[in-house]
Amino acid sequence: MSASPRISAQTRAVLQAFLSEAAEWCYGYQISRQTNLKSGTLYPILMRLADARFLQTRWEESPEVGRPARHMYRLTASGLALARQEAGSMQKPVTLRASVGEAGS
Repeated sequence: MSASPRISAQTRAVLQAFLSEAAEWCYGYQISRQTNLKSGTLYPILMRLADARFLQTRWEESPEVGRPARHMYRLTASGLALARQEAGSMQKPVTLRASVGEAGS
């Protein structure tokens, strides 16, 4: 049995992004745009969730010549349960800011 991953605010934001279209395959850039997470934060979270079997992964070939394949992600049944559990435990949706200094003067 896989241990649950550490659930940080960033991981909650990723799970929340998947909940918005739980049955759909998403690629990392989509999740990055929804959560405002940079790739150095996002992809380790996606890898941990996939390793714990909360995400399914696959490669999708690009229909455009010269474009690389994209790594796609989708919640598994246990991932959906985890995402719903975390969403239920949150008081309000998680919104991440690009940086602390952007709040204005």
